[in-house]
Amino acid sequence: MSKKLQSLIRSINNCQICAEHFEHKPRPVIQLSSKASILVAGQAPGLKVHTTGIPFNDASGDRLREWMGISRETFYDANKIAILPMGFCYPGRGSSGDLPPRPECAEAWRQQVLDALPKIQLKLVIGRYAIDWHLGQSKKLSVTEMVKNWQSYGDDIMPMPHPSPRNNRWLSNNPWFERDLIPVLQRRVREHLGLLARDKQK
Repeated sequence: MSKKLQSLIRSINNCQICAEHFEHKPRPVIQLSSKASILVAGQAPGLKVHTTGIPFNDASGDRLREWMGISRETFYDANKIAILPMGFCYPGRGSSGDLPPRPECAEAWRQQVLDALPKIQLKLVIGRYAIDWHLGQSKKLSVTEMVKNWQSYGDDIMPMPHPSPRNNRWLSNNPWFERDLIPVLQRRVREHLGLLARDKQK
């Protein structure tokens, strides 16, 4: 890991920018290595992730790994996959679920961290906040429209709905997502992890 990224991680782990807005102690949950080739750009940790300190250590993570076609072992290999939510800390609960990620987090840290990840070749941008940040024009479109137009954004970025069980109805209403996008996603993931060549040798 580069010294620049090591320094950033130490600073992030000590970050108190949003502390006054939380009822709990800040606990940034990220997974980073300057060797990673795939970026998972999510929203913000949920309560279970906050408690365990392990990103996507919940039902959403199980579904995301299924979508990507990889094991937990591969997913949690920081040298392969970087996990960088829009908000590094659990934002707390609101009246209708978890609160959105605090905007101060991305403003303070996001570009610095991305600049320290020089080998990223594929970005999975998950949910409204990540899509808006990484694909700015998306604010004129719904998440469904953005995901449906995934082929127009090139081979290095894929907009995706959140894998939360709360999106089960969305998945039922949009069967094209798992039929058309997921096979391409899995192929791209395997390509950038160097697994396609291994598949061909079998």
